[in-house]
Amino acid sequence: MKPTVHTAASKVWRNGRMQDGARAIPEEVPVAISYNGSTQAVMMATPADLEDFAIGFSLSEGVVERAAQIESFEIVPHDDGVELRMWIGGDVADRLQQRRRHIAGPTGCGLCGVDSIAEAVRPVAIVGKGRTFSPQQIIAAIEAMPPLQTLNVETRAVHAAAYATPALGIVALREDVGRHNALDKLAGAIARQGIDATGGMVLLTSRVSVEMVQKTAVLGASVLVAVSAPTALAVKMAEAAGITLAAIARSDGFEIFTHPHRIDTHTKGAADVA
Repeated sequence: MKPTVHTAASKVWRNGRMQDGARAIPEEVPVAISYNGSTQAVMMATPADLEDFAIGFSLSEGVVERAAQIESFEIVPHDDGVELRMWIGGDVADRLQQRRRHIAGPTGCGLCGVDSIAEAVRPVAIVGKGRTFSPQQIIAAIEAMPPLQTLNVETRAVHAAAYATPALGIVALREDVGRHNALDKLAGAIARQGIDATGGMVLLTSRVSVEMVQKTAVLGASVLVAVSAPTALAVKMAEAAGITLAAIARSDGFEIFTHPHRIDTHTKGAADVA
């Protein structure tokens, strides 16, 4: 397995003088995702939590509906990258062959190389009623993320995606140089742990693009919170999916763009909506 952090020599200009320095920077390698011997996608990613990445990508891209449909999984190192080799069978394999497409692009680009505009803006899954959250719970979850972002603490160069519940706080967190990859890794971690994501919220350290909403909808989480702003299409998709989208989250508050009914501003706790 390739290391996730590399130390690079640098020249540091500080306080009017130049000196030698060193900086921890994250590794970024091509990661090929293949099914039944055929490459489906090549992403630039951080070589960590790769089984989570493979399973999460398979789920969010609709290749499989359940992690158990992946019959075998293998990490195959190459000189210049890593291959995540999976085998699936039956109707799932037939369906994959019919919709097979290639994605090859820059870091974590979830839409590079799609076959059509319709595929890029494909309809999202509709999430369930979920539950409500208080503003205090949302802010507490966002504030709990930075200390858990161990790779970012070291490099200051990666994104994170996390899943949190009011009762347990941050349940899972994954990091990657690509924001889409971080969310796919989170989805895989949740699937492998057998967690029902409908009772919690997804947290992002990145901006919210349409792909992030699409992946959250597949995950089934009804609340998505990010520290940066969403795009216009992301807001439109979140509205259609029934997702409560809150963004620009800071210690003093956040902005709600869709379905604000899940944010209970009248109590400090939260209640089930179902």
